[in-house]
Amino acid sequence: MRGPELSRRALLTLAAAGASAVAFAPAARAQKVLLVEVGGTPEAIAVNSVTGFAYVSDPATGTIVVLDSRTDTVGAVIPVGGQPAGLAVDTVTNRVFVTNPPAGTVLVVDGRTNDVVSVIPAGPGASSVDVDEQANRIYAVSDLTGKLAVLDGVGCRLLKLVPGPTPALSSIAVDGGRKLAHCTSTGTDSLEIFDIGAEKFTGGVKVGKSPTGVAVHRGTGTVFVANSAIHHLSVVDADARKEKATVLLRSESSAVAVHQGTNTVYTNGGPNGIARVDGVTNLLTGDLSLGVNPGAVAVDQRAKTVYVTDPLRGRVSLIKDF
Repeated sequence: MRGPELSRRALLTLAAAGASAVAFAPAARAQKVLLVEVGGTPEAIAVNSVTGFAYVSDPATGTIVVLDSRTDTVGAVIPVGGQPAGLAVDTVTNRVFVTNPPAGTVLVVDGRTNDVVSVIPAGPGASSVDVDEQANRIYAVSDLTGKLAVLDGVGCRLLKLVPGPTPALSSIAVDGGRKLAHCTSTGTDSLEIFDIGAEKFTGGVKVGKSPTGVAVHRGTGTVFVANSAIHHLSVVDADARKEKATVLLRSESSAVAVHQGTNTVYTNGGPNGIARVDGVTNLLTGDLSLGVNPGAVAVDQRAKTVYVTDPLRGRVSLIKDF
């Protein structure tokens, strides 16, 4: 789930394209939509569902903005330098992992103190990151080299750098229970599967055009892929290694998140907003307009609050009961 979704230019392109989509799902409502001004160009977002804090990367200012769900306001701004991009949270250790692609590093932030406690080399261009909380391992992929970095979350060190099967890997979602990491590749329109136990890539699955975002429902192992150049969401059976369904959306999508308890999928493939998909039936169940084509999407697993970034206006929408 958890890397830089699209460049600013690509977001502008998507915003223009979304207006031409046709309607095939009812407009939906949320109990409350709150706008939080964060400034800059918020890129990726990750939520610690235990503490209720959300973390937003801003490459324009070299900071991480911390959102406090208790007050629905900015709780802190963490200067990390460079161009922070992908984010992932380990709810067990309360650490936040932040990629810095130009430096090829992953920064480790203590979620209790908001201090940067370590900087780990992760290979050139490391841009998207996710966590295996069961094993305390961090996995980062590079959109520049296509390599996957395996990092030790305890010792904060690089364990292994694995060449990928494609020239570039855009994003990653880890299924710790099945010991699999799912990586998208925009260059080959595929989902590449990494076996964590064997420490090697074991095959790919063709999906839609320019797959960017990825998320996995850990209960079923189903993988959802946001395709940024076509109006559908790919649904992949990781065991069978095949695309088992596609969900027609009203706009191209670049980000996707799953609420694990209800298997509800949220993606920025709505008409100037987000779309909600039933992860069991793979049916589009509603669209929520936000007045802008959004960037990254994340969900609080406890509160079910959906977070959506607006890179063009420097805002984050907090959507409750959608």
